[in-house]
Amino acid sequence: MQRSLIIFFFSIVIVSCGSNNSEEYTPVPVNLQIPELFQQRLINPLIPTDNPLTEEGISLGKKLFFDRRLSKNNSKSCASCHNPNNAFTDVAQFSVGVDGQIGTRNSMPLFNLAWNFNERFAWDGSELSLERQALEPITNPIEMDSDWQDVLDKLQQDSEYPNLFFQAFGTNIIDSDLVVKAIAQFERTLISGSSKFDRYLQGNAELTSEELNGFNVFMDEDRGDCFHCHGSDNNPLWTDNSFHNNGLNATFTDLGLGAITGDPNDNGKFKSPSLRNLAFTAPYMHDGRFATLEEVINFYSEGLQISSTIDPLMKKANQGGVQLSDQDKADLKAFLLTLSDNEFINNPDFRE
Repeated sequence: MQRSLIIFFFSIVIVSCGSNNSEEYTPVPVNLQIPELFQQRLINPLIPTDNPLTEEGISLGKKLFFDRRLSKNNSKSCASCHNPNNAFTDVAQFSVGVDGQIGTRNSMPLFNLAWNFNERFAWDGSELSLERQALEPITNPIEMDSDWQDVLDKLQQDSEYPNLFFQAFGTNIIDSDLVVKAIAQFERTLISGSSKFDRYLQGNAELTSEELNGFNVFMDEDRGDCFHCHGSDNNPLWTDNSFHNNGLNATFTDLGLGAITGDPNDNGKFKSPSLRNLAFTAPYMHDGRFATLEEVINFYSEGLQISSTIDPLMKKANQGGVQLSDQDKADLKAFLLTLSDNEFINNPDFRE
């Protein structure tokens, strides 16, 4: 009994010293609102045991996501390159960082990240968790170009943040680990699962004949043959979350995954993006080279480039592509647009 009292007293001292609050605060657990199709066709989302979702953590992460003080000169936030209006990507081919610095890749959209089970994030798979992915842009010289200590000083001196961190994590001493944990919590709530095609699969919408033919083109190995990398009606993520050389280049100026693994067999491989929300996420490809869906479809139809690491799934690369008819191209585009989710981009929970 005496030992228990000593431990209890010691715990109270720790809480008191680590916080301006006199009482311990227990954050409220949150369960993700998972769309019905996801429940039927996907396994449970991946939530790290050391970063469970809470109301306080998500709210804090959202505030940080939109806070420009995370950048060197208080000019850029995460949302500057991951805009909610564009399914959390950027309309620019290459995002502009502080001091006008230009990046080299198109910003990836952010949604359904809790189902990325290989836990490789970014176009080249360089980040091995959502938490780690949020660390790098802060110090990247062509993104936020800041210093973590400067960021932490700004947050620590703010009138609100210390108490918000205490409510979310039990301490008002802010560090980079807690900052990225909060941001990752918010990002895991960015779920897109209410497109026209989702409603069609649930019997709540009808597709036009063009959209239906476009879906058939997508699934037909003799026509579009898109489903191997980008999912199907049985995979509502519309990506395999894996890495492929899809025939963009015959030679590489950007090695992609190969630069991370050091394996030349990975050269030119990039993450397959989800095909959800294509109506909002132009330009397309890791380098934003295609401004329109028509350009993307024409590339896969007639523009494939042969290289030593081209994916075997590009079965018609020797012919330049799948050689779609004009009608099939138009219908494929019509289908792809049914995967866009207006509810997602208009969700007030994801807005500043």
